[in-house]
Amino acid sequence: MNIENIRKQFPILKRQINDNSLVYFDNGATTQKPDYVIDAITNFYSNYNANIHRSVYTLGNEAENIYIDSKRAVKNFINARFDEEIIYGSGTTELLNLVANMLEQELTVDDEIILSSLEHHANFIPWQQLAKRKKLKLKILEVNKDGFISLNELENSITDKTKIVSLTYASNILGILNDVEKIGQIIRKKNKDLYYVIDAAQAAPHIKIDVQKIDCDFLAFSAHKMCGPTGIGVLYGKKKLLERINPVKYGGGMISIVNDKDSSWAELPNKFEAGTPLLAQAAGLKAAIEYINNIGLENIEIYTKELTRYLLSKLKEIEGLTIYGCHDVSKRVSLVAFNLENVHPHDLASFLDARGICIRAGHQCTQPLLNRLEVFSVARVSLYFYNTKDEIDIFIQTLKETKEFFNNELF
Repeated sequence: MNIENIRKQFPILKRQINDNSLVYFDNGATTQKPDYVIDAITNFYSNYNANIHRSVYTLGNEAENIYIDSKRAVKNFINARFDEEIIYGSGTTELLNLVANMLEQELTVDDEIILSSLEHHANFIPWQQLAKRKKLKLKILEVNKDGFISLNELENSITDKTKIVSLTYASNILGILNDVEKIGQIIRKKNKDLYYVIDAAQAAPHIKIDVQKIDCDFLAFSAHKMCGPTGIGVLYGKKKLLERINPVKYGGGMISIVNDKDSSWAELPNKFEAGTPLLAQAAGLKAAIEYINNIGLENIEIYTKELTRYLLSKLKEIEGLTIYGCHDVSKRVSLVAFNLENVHPHDLASFLDARGICIRAGHQCTQPLLNRLEVFSVARVSLYFYNTKDEIDIFIQTLKETKEFFNNELF
């Protein structure tokens, strides 16, 4: 990987913030976009913009081919078996809500849902609210001091009443990677009929996903966290399940026949994509996958782990700084959450912003986890393959200056 050349392909990295070169360390929230993706979106609007499905003219057919090609690129990216197993929505949040609404029709009183305390609100609240609506039992797996769930606890938690296990692939706070393949094996051994759902929003940008090997029933991730556009995410669902489950959003595009009394549904995956599809976004997602494939996910993983190892080593040198989660880089993605003694994360983020450095601060949409960590908010640095060790050095130096500034203010 030639990082210098890669950085030239991201126009926003040329920006100045407060007369400082931009240091963008908020990739866990959203990544920046290369020219290749921006050009693909512009090209769609400039040359192919038309609605699809039943467009009996050239422009519409060309737009539909782009959409189909995008789905096929996603299918190959996660090693799904069928094109029909790929559903588009606005992002991971909408799609996990969609899964919860799909599965509601499968549940009865006293059925059980298993989550973990690691979950992002997008993979916590939909199930929490579903449990309240249907009078279900919600079980929450706790994590150890390094942030990992106990596989023994998971196995012991699964009963004949368990219908859903929904877990994150990679924590957006602790960065840890769950062994989703092993979890799948435990689930199938204990109760082969329950639904296994994975939030892969933080994993998809960093590691190769193989849904057949994992043997999950549903998996969701967002394009904007892997150099693609905002406004589009991917839901993988096993074809045999999607064929059986009824749609939960209605309108144009998802129907076959409609009369005064009843309606029938379109074939997969259209029956779960009501309304005008995400066309330009699909073109951008396809381009993002092509761009990442060209660099190589293995290369991205190796490089970002190297950056993370370097970042952790520098953070550990700062007294009064608490790092959350496992320090073993082989077991985590490239984000680090921390707190600096006597400095509120929001104050820290503002101080860094004055030097052109972007990090995230707050509860990070994981309040149940932060409650267990006994903190209200954290600062988070999240790296991607266009970041550098030089940027980390700038960040660390500014962090030290921030600490000194606030300590002087206190005393």
